[in-house]
Amino acid sequence: MGGMLQRLRGVPAPEPVLSRERADALTVRQREILDELGRIFDKGFVDVTMAKLASQLNCSLRTLYGLAEGRNELVLMVVDRNLRNVGRAARDAIHDDMTAIDATRAYLGAATVAVQNTTEEFARDMATLPAGLRLNASHSDYLVDVTRSFLDLAVEQGEIDDVDTAAVARMIAGLGRDFARAEVIPTLRESPKKAADDMVDVVLAGLRRT
Repeated sequence: MGGMLQRLRGVPAPEPVLSRERADALTVRQREILDELGRIFDKGFVDVTMAKLASQLNCSLRTLYGLAEGRNELVLMVVDRNLRNVGRAARDAIHDDMTAIDATRAYLGAATVAVQNTTEEFARDMATLPAGLRLNASHSDYLVDVTRSFLDLAVEQGEIDDVDTAAVARMIAGLGRDFARAEVIPTLRESPKKAADDMVDVVLAGLRRT
């Protein structure tokens, strides 16, 4: 059957925007720029030009074009980098001595950090970027696959009844993404992360055998 970490390693991760070689070759200044871009893009990005970005970052256009061919590629790099950092933290939250349901809760709780500070402006602009939607979908599909793998193990170990794990995984793993939509954020009482975490707890509590 394998433990939680083995299950996690068995799920193929999405292809990165930056190859490992390019990521390893980034200079300290380039990493700082990517960090700063995340804060700039939170305010929206469709009206921001490369020249405006260079001015806000106090760097040259040449420096920005050394990172990417244009603004949209920078957006993809920043988003993918953030999601992979969150993914590593989610992986570190998993231990083999956990039950499968506890691992599911821990993994999703760490993964929803990705939407914790999502702004309406960023969510609205991201929805207009087809490549951005595909990027988010690839990470969301990975999260669903990991969740289903954990739930399958929970069924095998008798922790939950034999349910349609694909359906449950798609529902609970997609909550953060759905709650972080621009039109949904203002309707929530809490942050997208808090709302998603609470709903995951409700579903998992209902699945667990007493």
